[in-house]
Amino acid sequence: MSSDITFWFDPVCPFTWRTSRWIRSMAGKRDLTVEWRLLSLATLNEGKDIPEQYRDAMARGWRAGRLLAATDQRHGQEAMARLYTEIGTRIHGYVGPGPLDGQPTERRTLDTDVLSESLAAAGLPAELIEAADDTTLDDAVRASHAAGQSRVGTESGSPIVAFGDGPGFFGPVVVPVPDGESAEKLFDAVRLLSAVPEFSEIKRSRNSF
Repeated sequence: MSSDITFWFDPVCPFTWRTSRWIRSMAGKRDLTVEWRLLSLATLNEGKDIPEQYRDAMARGWRAGRLLAATDQRHGQEAMARLYTEIGTRIHGYVGPGPLDGQPTERRTLDTDVLSESLAAAGLPAELIEAADDTTLDDAVRASHAAGQSRVGTESGSPIVAFGDGPGFFGPVVVPVPDGESAEKLFDAVRLLSAVPEFSEIKRSRNSF
């Protein structure tokens, strides 16, 4: 039986982080289950001429992706979600709806220190950090990425959201993270659109951070 929501994410993406906070908040309010799946922007951009400033982020994304994949395999979805929350809070400088209610925090580099701190904060074994450099986990990351791309039906960035057994869609991109009535309206709208077979795309310019 499928989860109520499937959410594909690359941990390095700040837009994805904000969408994930909205999804997490709405799932809690609606008593819905979320399956957290990995998407790899590094895989998506393989063989492409990407700007130098993004290449380091792609490499760091691989390490975080492996760690998250290992966490999912060894400790389950709840642990993976906790770890993503701890990583994202540190590197994206925004907590989202919750106790701090969108209060900014220091943005840090996605390095070994951040990954190790995140493991500790998520209540996970310290030795799990070894998974960040375990390239045998790359196949699991790539397989999850491919499943997300297949669900959308075309090349897609991060995030991808799917409801039930329905199709996957890129986004939505939310800046800032909606809360209250706005969050409810957006969730209902996206969920409704995903149930319309004829619907395929809608887009406008992005808000700035």
